[in-house]
Amino acid sequence: MATNYLWSTINNRCPRCREGKLFVSSNPYNLSAITTMNEKCPVCGQATEIEVGFYYGTGYVSYALTVAYFVSTFVAWKVLIGMTFDLDDNRIFYWMGTAIITLLFMQPLLMRLSRSIWLGWFVSYNKNWKNEALEYNERMDHNRKEQ
Repeated sequence: MATNYLWSTINNRCPRCREGKLFVSSNPYNLSAITTMNEKCPVCGQATEIEVGFYYGTGYVSYALTVAYFVSTFVAWKVLIGMTFDLDDNRIFYWMGTAIITLLFMQPLLMRLSRSIWLGWFVSYNKNWKNEALEYNERMDHNRKEQ
């Protein structure tokens, strides 16, 4: 099993063991379960939602990915097809239409990728995860009563 950060993030794997799947469905275009995640990693038991509202921060990650997508497609369009800002040149509108339609189809992938990146920033990789216990957090014990 590959254990590098980029591979595990792109393939939506647990950041702690880099083996377990984060999402219940492996198909990002299954719209009924697009962001349904396993409560825990099926391999190492790492909780996927560390605290209530944990994934609100993925909006910032998704925004950054979207900006990077638009900048890279703009540069590629400018280099490959060419574009000017003259009033008679409509190629910028063709780029915008193409980029927006493509982004709409890529959105389920970006939503999952942003969750995977966000979780990877807060849960570090542990190559000895089999021998070391998880650090306790409040989401691990669902049976615990408030006192």
